[in-house]
Amino acid sequence: MNGVLRLLTVIGGSVLLTFTVGWLADLLLRRVDARHPETPLWSLLRRCGPPLRILLLAALLRGSYRQIPWRPLLEHQAAVGRALSLVTIGAGAWCVVHISSAVVESSYARYAAGTRDPSRIRRVRTQVTLIMRIVTALVALLAVAAMLLTFPDFRAVGTSVLASAGLIGIVAGVAAQSTLGNLFAGFQIAFGDLVRIGDTVVVDGEWGVVEEVTLTFLAVRTWDERRITMPVSYFTGKPFENWSRGGIQMTGTVFLHCDHSAPVSLIRERLKEILDNCEAWDGRGWNLAVTDTTPTTIVLRAIVTAKDPDDLWTARCMVREQLVSWLAEKHPYALPRVSTSPAVPAPHTPVYSDAPRGFHKAGRGQTRH
Repeated sequence: MNGVLRLLTVIGGSVLLTFTVGWLADLLLRRVDARHPETPLWSLLRRCGPPLRILLLAALLRGSYRQIPWRPLLEHQAAVGRALSLVTIGAGAWCVVHISSAVVESSYARYAAGTRDPSRIRRVRTQVTLIMRIVTALVALLAVAAMLLTFPDFRAVGTSVLASAGLIGIVAGVAAQSTLGNLFAGFQIAFGDLVRIGDTVVVDGEWGVVEEVTLTFLAVRTWDERRITMPVSYFTGKPFENWSRGGIQMTGTVFLHCDHSAPVSLIRERLKEILDNCEAWDGRGWNLAVTDTTPTTIVLRAIVTAKDPDDLWTARCMVREQLVSWLAEKHPYALPRVSTSPAVPAPHTPVYSDAPRGFHKAGRGQTRH
């Protein structure tokens, strides 16, 4: 009975102390956050509450469970201690990841608030995302290694594992060549500024926006809400179009096929009127020219500009739609048509029954005059 009472006392005291410390920490973070609203660090650190409470509770129980004279606990003392150690290590790793994430996200938020260049913001966002994935992977790897070292069998084979690390590294490198290639390509994308989250790219003929970048793959969201997932090594080994590099302003073209009698000067004036009423046009430039002719039509090329790819697509569609509607309404003769009038007969050519003069007879080289 004394052992059960001491068990309840130790557990109850540990739980009470854990929640008291957690409440005080949360209260302190809330007050600091209220005094410094310019940085989101303190509000982000409040997310560390659950792992912090688990870490404190596991650490307190790990340090006091030997003081409980309860027979079932004494019989499984080693197993209970190992379980509490594993929980402590896991909660500690969880807490470190949350703290790192809060610091990195707070730094990114302050940088984004003080920078007006969208390309720099996307670059830093891509780097921050990949850095957090690297930190999470390293912390998880160290936590798993620490958990394994709590088992005596793994501790005994540690020396032999370290001795054969060179051979194992070579074998693992050959076996995971593709994975390692994607991993290094992820570092190159993150810090080489090849492609960033939010960039507009054209990959394998598909137009889309980079939605997610990891150390192994990259996700592109197409205009029709599909997701294309590709290995990051593709972007370091093959050419692709990045419409957001060097600024997001773009120039686009609209091609129209018209009849040879089309009033080009009037179409040019109508194009300017359409662009003046188009919110997607940024006003940097425009033009209309006859770029080609065919036996039945002429090809008109209209040039429009926009501040980003989305506005350029809108402007091109509006110009194409309104020009065709205007031609159909005001100048229907300017649209392409198939001629069905009778063909003009060829000039009359006289026909002779005798062979033409100067005819050379084959075989003997003789000439009949």
